[in-house]
Amino acid sequence: MRLDTLPAAVARWLAPGRSALLLAALLGVALQGHAWELAQPERSSGVVEKPGWTTHSYAVAAANPLATQAGLEILQAGGSAVDAAIAVQMVLALVEPQSSGIGGGAFLVHHDGQVTRAYDGRETAPARATPQLFLDAGGKALPFMAAVVGGRSVGVPGVLRMLFLAHQQHGKLTWRALFQPAIRLATAGFAISPRMAALLAAEVALKSDPDALAYFFDPQGRPWPAGHLLRNPELAEVMQAIADQGPDALMKGEVAQALVHKVQAHPNAGTLSLEDLAAYQAVLREPLCFDYAVAATVRTYRICGMPPPGSGTLALGQILGILNATPGADLPLVQGQPGAPWLHRYTEAARLAFADRARYVADPAFVAAPAGHWESLLAPAYLTERARAIAPDGPGMKAVLPGVPGPLQVSYAAMPDQTEHGTSHISIIDAYGNALAMTSTIEDGWGARLMVNRGKGLRGGFLLNNQLTDFSFEPTGADGQPVANRVEAGKRPRSSMSPVLVFDKTTGQLRISAGSPGGAFIIHFTAKTLLGLLNWDLTPQQAIALPNFGTLGGPLFLEQDRFSAATLTDLRARGHTVVETPLPSGLQALQRQPGYLQGGADPRREGLVLGD
Repeated sequence: MRLDTLPAAVARWLAPGRSALLLAALLGVALQGHAWELAQPERSSGVVEKPGWTTHSYAVAAANPLATQAGLEILQAGGSAVDAAIAVQMVLALVEPQSSGIGGGAFLVHHDGQVTRAYDGRETAPARATPQLFLDAGGKALPFMAAVVGGRSVGVPGVLRMLFLAHQQHGKLTWRALFQPAIRLATAGFAISPRMAALLAAEVALKSDPDALAYFFDPQGRPWPAGHLLRNPELAEVMQAIADQGPDALMKGEVAQALVHKVQAHPNAGTLSLEDLAAYQAVLREPLCFDYAVAATVRTYRICGMPPPGSGTLALGQILGILNATPGADLPLVQGQPGAPWLHRYTEAARLAFADRARYVADPAFVAAPAGHWESLLAPAYLTERARAIAPDGPGMKAVLPGVPGPLQVSYAAMPDQTEHGTSHISIIDAYGNALAMTSTIEDGWGARLMVNRGKGLRGGFLLNNQLTDFSFEPTGADGQPVANRVEAGKRPRSSMSPVLVFDKTTGQLRISAGSPGGAFIIHFTAKTLLGLLNWDLTPQQAIALPNFGTLGGPLFLEQDRFSAATLTDLRARGHTVVETPLPSGLQALQRQPGYLQGGADPRREGLVLGD
C-alpha cells in the first residue's frame, strides 16, 4: 500500500476537524516557569484519546501516522522488522524533524526469535573535543541554549551506520527499497502535522539558520501552519544517494562536506571534521538484561535493553528491583491510577537509582563499571540493601547518595543536574518472529538549529543533532574528581533512551516491545508502562494512558491535572516536593498475546499502530 493511499485509520488522524482541535490545544499550552525548564523534555501537544489496536501476525508502532504507514508498507512487502524500522525512521526524518533524523543517533534492541542484540548508533564527540567544551572563558558552564545552538554541540551522527549494520544482519528487502516511501513523500510533499506546526510556532532559534528559515517559514518569516503541503527536494536527493551508496553518501563526499562546513562556519563553531565522519563506527553490544518477578502472577520476566552509554536499562532495573524489595511495592491502582503510598515508594526508589546514574554511568570505552561490571548495579543483594533506606510510609529521604556496589576501581564525582530533551520511538514485530525496539534522537527539539543543504538550489535538507550537550558541561565535581560523563574525544554521551524487549523467563518467548521519547523522563515513562502491563494487567493502550510521574532526584513531578488533590496532599505530607506540570511522553508499545498482538500509542502525541 502506498503512502498516498492511506488507510481509514490514518485518514481519521489527519482529518481537518481533529487537526484543528489538536492544533488549538497545542498552541494553548504555555510555559510553566522553572518547573517546565527542569522537567519538561518537549513541549506538550495536547491529548487525543486512542482506542488501542489488535493485529494478528505483525505490527508497527511509530510517532507519526505517515511513518507508521511506511513501516506497514514494508512489512506487507515481506520485509523484516529492521527493514520496516529503516523506512519508518526515514519518514520520521521528514515529517518529525524536530525529534529525530539522519543527522542524529539511535539505540536499537533486536530479537530474531533466538538471540537478542543491542545496536549502538549513539553520536560521538569529535576528535578535537575537550572536557572544557561547554565552559566559558571564566571556566563556568555555559547556559543551555548558548551551548545548543550552533556547531559546538554537534556530535558525529550515527543512526545510518547503525541501521546499515542491523540491515546487513537482519534485512530481507534491499537497502534501496527501504528509502522509497520517504523519497516519495519528500518529493510529492506531506501535510505538516499539528504537533510539528505547534513546535514550529514556538521556535525562535531555528530562524537563525538561512536554510531552515527558507524551508520551515514562509517568505514573511511566519511558520508554516498545520496542513501546509511541505516538500523537501534536497532531502529527497540526499536520501536517494544514501539508498544507492549506503551510509557513505552521508559520511563522505559532498553531503559530508556541507555538514562539516555548517558546523565549522557557525559563529558558535564546532570541531567536527570530515575525518570524524569517515571514522564513525556503529557498535554491536551485548544487551543488558535483568530478571523481574511479579509476585501477584508468580511470573518472572527477563527485561533487556541497552547497556552503557545507555543509562535507561540500568535505571529501570534498579527502580523495579528496589521497589520489589520495598514492603507494599505491589499495591494496586487506586481508581485507575497510582495512589500516594505507591508513588512515595516509587519516588524513593527512583531517587536512589538516579543517584547511582549520576555517579557511575557513561561510555564504557572511557569509564570502568563499578565492581568491574554493570550488572553490579543490578545485583539483588545490592538493590535490597539500597531499599533499606526507604521508609515505606514516609517520610521521604532528605538526602540521597549513590551506593557502593562492591569494590570501586575508579571514583567519580556526581554529574550535576542538566536538561535532557526529546526523541522518537519505534516498536515493531514482524511475521518472521523478529521484534525490535528503537529510540532515535537529535536531542533538543530542532537539534542544533542547523540545516544541512548542499547548496544546489533545492529547498530543505536535514537537521543536525546537539547531542554533545548530553555530556556534563562541568568536567569535574567540587572535590576535583572527574565526572564520568564529561566530554572526551571520541566518547559517546550518556543517554536516557530506553528501548526495551521483555520476555517470559520460563518460556523465553517475547512478550513486549516498548519505549518512549522524553529526555531523562524516558526512564519513568517506560517504567510506568512496564508496571502497567506486568503488575497491573493493563493493555498496552491502558498502560500508556496512565498519568505520568517521575523524579530526577529532587522534586516529584506529576502530570498536570491527572492526580487527585488528596494524592497531592498525601505526598506532600510525606515530605515530597510535588510539582504538577505537563509530561508529554510519546510511548509506543506492542504486546504479544496467544494468537494475536496488542498495540498502544501515546494519546499525548500523534503516534499510531498498524498491522495485518
